[in-house]
Amino acid sequence: MNILIIHGPNLNLLGSREPEIYGSESLPAINERIRTHAEARGAVIEIFQSNHEGAIIDRIHQAAGTCDGMVINPAAYTHYSIAIRDAIAAVGLPAIEVHLSDIHAREPFRRTSVIAPVCRDQIVGLGYRGYLQAIDRLLG
Repeated sequence: MNILIIHGPNLNLLGSREPEIYGSESLPAINERIRTHAEARGAVIEIFQSNHEGAIIDRIHQAAGTCDGMVINPAAYTHYSIAIRDAIAAVGLPAIEVHLSDIHAREPFRRTSVIAPVCRDQIVGLGYRGYLQAIDRLLG
């Protein structure tokens, strides 16, 4: 199975950005955990990070026909990007939304996801382990 992992805006700052919320592990370290986990299960992983909504949408479009599923942490776009939501719906790939922190226990504006309705599942508050759990769910 080919799985696309998408990290949204500001996740490139993990490790230094609000470690009390997002942890102290860097994005490259998390990506290595993701790769190791997926490869041990026979999955092929492609990892993409962007701070730009259009680049994320373009990568979702490119996944059609080349990927079997995706794991997406839309970060702040979770709460208002109808464009990312529509891109996920348009390509029709099984998708799982992941958040390092528990968005349902944070500020009120973070509690609503416009992305969740087009995803198979949403995993929150497990740190990097949420990505691993999402991969396992996609693999069945």
